[in-house]
Amino acid sequence: MGNSLQDQLLKAGLVDQHKLKQSRSTQHKQGKQAGKRGPQVDAEARQAAERARVEKAERDRELNRQRQEEAALHAAENEIRQLIHANRVVRDGGELVYNFTDGATLKRIYVNKEQHAKLVAGRLAVVRQDTFYEVIPAEIVERVRARDASLVLVFNQPTAQPDADDPYADFQVPDDLMW
Repeated sequence: MGNSLQDQLLKAGLVDQHKLKQSRSTQHKQGKQAGKRGPQVDAEARQAAERARVEKAERDRELNRQRQEEAALHAAENEIRQLIHANRVVRDGGELVYNFTDGATLKRIYVNKEQHAKLVAGRLAVVRQDTFYEVIPAEIVERVRARDASLVLVFNQPTAQPDADDPYADFQVPDDLMW
């Protein structure tokens, strides 16, 4: 059972020793040549490896660019958050309600009388920070707007000239009107 076909043919006398050696050497040479690659196949493999390396380098550059953009975005968000937190006006003990809109929803914060007057006059502004609202001075509003204008919810600026065609120009809305 352990005998190969060549050994069995040799024992049966169908093949002589010389033919057996010749057959083995031919098989050995074919096996070696199959292991060797020709110059054409070698060049193609190098080109494929070079293409793969270039594509990987491009993907890596793109990933690095995206990571840098994300890091810059997070840094800007943190900068805004620190700017608002450092310059917010303390609203403890506010007895007046100041109503404003955040998108389509009506929101309210409690401020004192002086802060309410400043909000109406445009010397204070309401900004959104994460999930809550802060009151900050007008000087800081411009810096916040430069970084992200969507955070500024209320910043009253007086109009220079009323419209000439406005039929209600003679009727001014009082500043202390509560709604």
